Amino acid sequence: MDFEKKQQEYLDGRGAQLNTVNKFLKNSLSKEHIEAIDDWEVSKEKTAYIIGSSKSIVNKVESPDVGMMYSLNPYQGCEHGCIYCYARNSHEYWGFSAGLDFEQKIIIKKDAPALFKKFIEKKGWEAYPISLSGNTDCYQPCERKFKLTRQVLQIALEYKQPISLITKNSLILRDLDILQEMAKHNLVCAFVSITSLDESLRQKLEPRTTTAKQRLKVIEQLSAVGVQMGVMAAPMIPGLNNHEIPNILKASANAGAIAAGYTVVRLNGVINQIFEDWLKKNFPDRFDKVWHQIQDCHDGNVNDSRFGTRMRGEGNFAQLMNHTFKLHCKLNGLNLKPIELNRTAFKIPQAQISLF
Repeated sequence: MDFEKKQQEYLDGRGAQLNTVNKFLKNSLSKEHIEAIDDWEVSKEKTAYIIGSSKSIVNKVESPDVGMMYSLNPYQGCEHGCIYCYARNSHEYWGFSAGLDFEQKIIIKKDAPALFKKFIEKKGWEAYPISLSGNTDCYQPCERKFKLTRQVLQIALEYKQPISLITKNSLILRDLDILQEMAKHNLVCAFVSITSLDESLRQKLEPRTTTAKQRLKVIEQLSAVGVQMGVMAAPMIPGLNNHEIPNILKASANAGAIAAGYTVVRLNGVINQIFEDWLKKNFPDRFDKVWHQIQDCHDGNVNDSRFGTRMRGEGNFAQLMNHTFKLHCKLNGLNLKPIELNRTAFKIPQAQISLF
């Protein structure tokens, strides 16, 4: 295999095209200078499910930027393969690469439902909403097999524990029966992430996700049974999809969304390398423009870890996106009032025996 052919190889159905070095490992294998390698085998592995165990499953969220107090993630790693995903960096803590490993090696937290139940039974728990998918998508393909998200929702309904969800997979409609019952008690809201209405771009950005058309159907069908629905236009990538903000908001509102949010892409940690490689391979003619506009949103860098600015960016380009977002929220009747879930109905089943 000659160098030119190696350069042209592309893994269809995957976002990342390489495995980056894990900084926590003393020894690791990565593709750095393939012109010096006689025979580099490109990984075409099927997704592997790794059964993991955890001491806890509900995490308190310290960030003021994300609009949640507690999160729960049944899975680590995500087969959706979204190239920009900020959760990629966390895969390194498990001893894997943030690149292909993140999409191919999925950790299944099979004790998630039991740990969730244990957490909400703690003395003094005040039934704050818990967000599913604060890190990786709780409705990624493996949920069809393991059903951990469904089990968590069943417990939440039994205890009347409020839940918020965010997903980009229509698999959430499988659980319409539970979500409809939770909605009757105002115990649930759900946000659907839509990055692009352009199917060709969606396939490149998020290779193993459902189409935007299907995501709009999710909003429509869940809102029809009383679930408060929102859309996340995220992340917005200057020069690729930022121009779609008006159309995404309009289509989502027409489908029944009442709330919306957005973020500006930020390429922290090794996502910088993964995204740069992807961008050069998929949009070589636009690479310089996109890269420089991302830098323009982050004070000359492509990453930003500062609370308050990391999600929205700064500078003229970021301000333009912010103004566009606010204008079209107003035009489409989005974010007229905050979504508030019911915390007063929470009760541990059979915790007390009535005296009467």
